[in-house]
Amino acid sequence: MLTAVLLVKSTRGGLTSLGPKLADVPGISEVYTVTGEWDFVAIVRVREHEQLADVVTQRLTKIEGIERTQTMVAFQQFSAHDLEAMFGLGLEDRQG
Repeated sequence: MLTAVLLVKSTRGGLTSLGPKLADVPGISEVYTVTGEWDFVAIVRVREHEQLADVVTQRLTKIEGIERTQTMVAFQQFSAHDLEAMFGLGLEDRQG
């Protein structure tokens, strides 16, 4: 499974309608509105790089309201348990 984080900058007109359109794209599993430089964050989950290329270069280019995108391919995934263990190192000695 290939996971990518897709940052999307919307046109002004696309702000109110773009989220559901992104969520309808096959391969996009989640879409979030966010604050900051980007307007949406979409999580893409596909089996192969060719499918990711199809989502980004074929399907998204047909959607009105997208000004620009940035795609980041994930290398590793950590569960909540992994993150708690990583950031909690040594803290158990200080409690008590």
